[in-house]
Amino acid sequence: MNRLNRILLVLFFILLQIFFVNCKNKIDNGDMKGQEEPKSEIVNNPNIVIIYLDDLGYGDLSSYGATQIQTPNIDALASGGIRFTNGYASSATCTPSRYALLTGMYPWRNKKAKILPGTAPLLISTEQQTLPKMLKNMGYQTAIVGKWHLGLGTGVVNWNTRIFPGPNEVGFDESYILAATQDRVPTVYINNGNVVNLDSKDPISVNYKKNFEGEPTAISNPEMLNMKWHHGHNNSIVNGIGRIGFMKGGKTAKWSDTDMADHFLDKAKNYVKTHKNKSFFLYYAMQQPHVPRTPHPRFIGTSGLGPRGDVIVEADWCIGEFMKTLKEEGILENTLVIFSSDNGPVLNDGYYDDAIEKLGSHDPNGGLRGGKYSIFEAGTRVPFITYWKGKVQPGISHEVICQMDLLASLGKLTGSKETTMDSEDVLNVLLGKGGKGRDNLILEASSKTALRHGDWLMIPPYKGTNFRKEVGIEVGSFPEFQLYNLKEDLGQKNNLAKSNSEKLKELLGIFETLRGKNYNKNINKIRFK
Repeated sequence: MNRLNRILLVLFFILLQIFFVNCKNKIDNGDMKGQEEPKSEIVNNPNIVIIYLDDLGYGDLSSYGATQIQTPNIDALASGGIRFTNGYASSATCTPSRYALLTGMYPWRNKKAKILPGTAPLLISTEQQTLPKMLKNMGYQTAIVGKWHLGLGTGVVNWNTRIFPGPNEVGFDESYILAATQDRVPTVYINNGNVVNLDSKDPISVNYKKNFEGEPTAISNPEMLNMKWHHGHNNSIVNGIGRIGFMKGGKTAKWSDTDMADHFLDKAKNYVKTHKNKSFFLYYAMQQPHVPRTPHPRFIGTSGLGPRGDVIVEADWCIGEFMKTLKEEGILENTLVIFSSDNGPVLNDGYYDDAIEKLGSHDPNGGLRGGKYSIFEAGTRVPFITYWKGKVQPGISHEVICQMDLLASLGKLTGSKETTMDSEDVLNVLLGKGGKGRDNLILEASSKTALRHGDWLMIPPYKGTNFRKEVGIEVGSFPEFQLYNLKEDLGQKNNLAKSNSEKLKELLGIFETLRGKNYNKNINKIRFK
């Protein structure tokens, strides 16, 4: 074989080797005809969004059985994710539930965790573990948009300078909030500790005990009202609505009630658009359907149930628009969305707004007994949905879970080893991957506590009146033990404490082990506002 032939033969084998290597690489990469393209894997931890409504009941959504009101956008989360039938807020009122959600701790461990005035100091210690702190430590950007109601400052707040400590000091990189509730002063937005649109020549003063000289109130000037108060909302007038507490000044900073839903939605959407390139945690704390119910004019009359129904329809629309933003920004498949409510429903919570008169056949409780402020099931069992497109297989879960468990569960998801003594890891349940929910859960309503164990609920004896006529709700105070099998008696009509004394004894033992034997001491007097 001459020299030229040898060279050609070597070149042939080299080219043949290159051909086979390229074929192998294409096969490995799924580029050859007939090969499936591999599914993309998440490089970073998923974005996490908690959408939290205010006073939304177990039966207020069409996905939870409502027929008189339609909530298609929330229903889409439920049908595309996991809809929980035994999902709980920790408490039957807002401040304690929000405390538990963000700290992973039972609120009854903190005696100050009750409904707070707008001037209350920060309830969460700046040294305390929180959900945003944990996620921030795992590299997340963190933000809150919406209702706070966990106190601000140290007890004496100057609303005309930066207000701290607050959300930014307990783990949130960014915060755009209302201080307490829509029916309380100060009626202003606060951006990272600073009142928005404040005119230094018109400083804000706030007092929850005494009015400022010459300032009108709902009692002294009823002609200025466009919404009549029923109880507890007869102090300063803002936008024709009587509020809780007295406020002076800040005219240019006062919010527009009817624009509030749009305002918070715009802030939430903008946060997503400007932070989509890195994993983020957004706590989107909506104000609906808390009083005063002030739907934007384009939603008035849309539900047929009066303002309360209209603001639920409004909230559903906002959620639909927010979900569109996640999709348009290309991050829907990498975002875990958790939807819930801070406590159960209430119709008349301080204003005459036709919530009762236009209720019709709608049942905000969804067949449960009680409501907001109540130790009965309707106080704490709430809508609870997890949605993660392509990651969570749609389904219904009957496992018992609590918002307090998000800290441990999301810690597991993101690789954090941090947790608290009360938060339990139920990540597999949240993601629809099997697993088991809670064995035991202590539920709370105005410092009264009860035990959920398996299918059973045990309520100890408590002093006080069961029915509170101001809000028209049974709060669960009876002088004897109560025991209910919730699987067989969802409406809690049959007290089995006497007929099943062995089960009562078993549950009381568990309750006293978890809660302590002094559970009925220092019970706070119930507060409706």
